[in-house]
Amino acid sequence: MATVLLVEDDHVVRGALLRSLTDRGHTVHAVGTALEALRRFAAETPDLVVLDLGLPDLDGADALRMLRGIADTPIIIATARDDEAEIVRLLKAGADDYMIKPFTSAHLDARMTSVLRRTGRASREEPTAIEVGGLRVDIGQRQAYLHGEPLTLTRKEFDLLAYLAARPGRVVSRRELLEEVWRQPSVGEDQTIDVHLYWLRRKLGESASAPRYLHTVRGVGFRFAAPG
Repeated sequence: MATVLLVEDDHVVRGALLRSLTDRGHTVHAVGTALEALRRFAAETPDLVVLDLGLPDLDGADALRMLRGIADTPIIIATARDDEAEIVRLLKAGADDYMIKPFTSAHLDARMTSVLRRTGRASREEPTAIEVGGLRVDIGQRQAYLHGEPLTLTRKEFDLLAYLAARPGRVVSRRELLEEVWRQPSVGEDQTIDVHLYWLRRKLGESASAPRYLHTVRGVGFRFAAPG
């Protein structure tokens, strides 16, 4: 995925974002001051910078100008400041996006992907087709095949299968699925996932008790894997 320079002075927020972005496959260098950020940036230019404004040694707006003086690496401002005039000023000063805290790690990851794609710096394209154990998921054509036979899937069933299949072996949480596949807040909608997963499993010739591709990780989420 991407190499990310995370500049955040709050150690709790920094640690949480470091873990979540690393879990999503990114390489993350996390620092707590503008000086550390400038040193790290100069030593190893990342694919993208996530920059807080309320830094202890230098305001993030000044750090943005300094980083912009070194390279045109995409920069996402991540801050609690929500003043519209400042948002406009920083976007004009060179920020590629602006996120107001609090936000989820899934939301940040989606914004990062969008910025990297828009700036032509995406480090890895999503696969156009995935083949494993007799199952083929053609993302470009939005069609899935099981042993050469096309599967009749609803739009959300296909989206769910494609999202999981593109992340083989990784446990994907219910919250992530709601945010990334359904594009809605992850509050009280577990039944939505369960219903779609039930019908998707039936069409794949499996069940929750006898999974082939879609495995439930109790209390966490789901994992896509090749049949054993």
